[in-house]
Amino acid sequence: MIVLSMDSSSLVTTVALLKDEHLLGEFTLNFKREHSVILMEKIEMLLNDCNIDISEVDGFVVSKGPGSFTGLRIGMATVKGLSMGSNKPYLSISSLDALAYSLINFDGIICPIMDALRDSVFTCMYKSSNGELSKIIDYSALSLDELVEILQEKDKSVIFTGDGVYKYKEYLLEKLPNAKFAPNHLSVVKASALGELGMELLRQGQCDDINSSPLYLKKPQAERELEQRMKMQNGHIV
Repeated sequence: MIVLSMDSSSLVTTVALLKDEHLLGEFTLNFKREHSVILMEKIEMLLNDCNIDISEVDGFVVSKGPGSFTGLRIGMATVKGLSMGSNKPYLSISSLDALAYSLINFDGIICPIMDALRDSVFTCMYKSSNGELSKIIDYSALSLDELVEILQEKDKSVIFTGDGVYKYKEYLLEKLPNAKFAPNHLSVVKASALGELGMELLRQGQCDDINSSPLYLKKPQAERELEQRMKMQNGHIV
C-alpha cells in the first residue's frame, strides 16, 4: 500500500510518502510560509523525487487538527481534491495523535501541547501499551493552569511535545519540575507519523466522508469577539 500524508495545521508544512513498512520520503518545513502556496508544490516534488505517479497512491492521510483554522482548511481541501480526483480514500487524524505517536515508547503520560494563544493549549493525554496509544484525557482546549492541575492530580511521569513547549516550557518546569520534554525534532507534527497511523486504518477499510470537517476545539477568534460584542450589547440594552 502506498500512502501520501500531509499536515498544515501549524507553521509547519509536512508531506510524506510511505509504501508498506517503508518511509520513501518526507518534506518538513518549519518556517512561516503560506501553506496554500507550498503544500501542493511539496507534494509534487515528493512524488517526482520518489518516482511515484499520483495514480499509484492507494490512499491519503491529512491532519484534522486542532491548529490554525486557515491551515486546517487548506490541508483538508487539498486532500479532498486529491481523493476525489483519483477516486482513492482519505482519512483525517488528529495532529495531537501524530505528536504522541512519535513518543509511543515513553512509559508515562504523553502530553502533546499546541499553542492556542492567551496562555492556553490544545492538548490530549495518552498512555502507551503494547505499541498502541490510548487516550486518558480527550482532545481539549485548556488553560495552562487547568493543564497543570490535571497533571498534578495524576501524579505520574509526563513528557511534553508540540509547539506549545517552545512557549511554555519554563512555566511547566516551574509547576512540574520532574516533567520531561521531547527533543526538538519530535516536537513538530511529522507527516510520516500521520501516514503510519493512517495506513493501518486504511487497510482496515476505514475512511472519511467527503463532508468531514476539521477538529477545531475553539471557535475562530473573530467569531468569539463577535459573540462577546453581542453579549455586551444585549447587556446594555437590558
